[in-house]
Amino acid sequence: MSGTLRNQAVRTLQNRAFLALCLVCTSLSVLLVAVLLVTIVTQGSARLFNQAAVDAVFSHGELGHIPELIRWSVLTNFASRRPDDAGLCAPLLGSVWVCLTCMVFALPLGVGTAVYLEEFATRTRFSRFVELNVRNLAGVPSIVYGIIGLTAFSRMFGLFGNPDGTPIQIGDPDSALSLRLPFGPSVLAGGLTLMLVVLPIIIIASQEALRAVPKSLRQASEALGATRWQTTRLVTIPAAVSSILTGAILALSRAIGEAAPLLVLGIPVFIANTPSGPMSNFTVLPFQIFNWASRPQVAFQELAATAIIVLLAVLLTLNALVIYLRHRLHHAL
Repeated sequence: MSGTLRNQAVRTLQNRAFLALCLVCTSLSVLLVAVLLVTIVTQGSARLFNQAAVDAVFSHGELGHIPELIRWSVLTNFASRRPDDAGLCAPLLGSVWVCLTCMVFALPLGVGTAVYLEEFATRTRFSRFVELNVRNLAGVPSIVYGIIGLTAFSRMFGLFGNPDGTPIQIGDPDSALSLRLPFGPSVLAGGLTLMLVVLPIIIIASQEALRAVPKSLRQASEALGATRWQTTRLVTIPAAVSSILTGAILALSRAIGEAAPLLVLGIPVFIANTPSGPMSNFTVLPFQIFNWASRPQVAFQELAATAIIVLLAVLLTLNALVIYLRHRLHHAL
């Protein structure tokens, strides 16, 4: 009896020690992230916020100065050699264009693949081979996808082009709906390359979401006479849509911060125009952050911190939009 009590006491002590270790590791991680965020906000707020307007609003309650809180020139100006004139207009809009293009292609393909593998594909050696490769692709370095994107999307394996080496132009070059073959370093090529990066994440997350749906729901639907497709469309997918969009949020969070795949495509760091269509040239916020952070001047390092704040704000805004759509779809379906 005493030995049993002693063993229980040892197991309780081990459980508490492991719990304490987990809490310490979690606290250290949260503390590290908090220190990084505070450092970035402290360093970049001077370039992003108008200190005079901040003092007027928060110290004196003058609400009329609220529109002046943000230095809008940081968001509307293009990059410049002079820190006081430098802005984030081109990389900001470029990041938004590329991420939206990526999700337009990645979300239907990823969810469709997951639905087929989980609901329709028979458990053969081939389907297991496909699932194994999808999980392996989730761990492939992103620069490898950049090489694939350069070959498949930017250059299209050298299969297209005029005899003089120029791309084939379809439609008016000044139109937003024009198409160029091969795509070159365009928004469409960048979005498709990032699609390759996040596609395994969306497939795996969607598969896990579909597996979490109780089989009893499927059996009840089929017992009422519904076909496999009707059950999937009206029962399984609506029940899993929240978790599927959660996976989409994780994929979007990775896509917006990627720089290596786009670097391989030959995307310029500095451009003086914003994208106007899928064939437009572009640059992204991670490129601009790296460019400014690598310069020795303190002013450019402050601008890099400001760009990080803007990147986080864009990421949170897009995530909030996806969360809103998730709740709307969850209640609508």
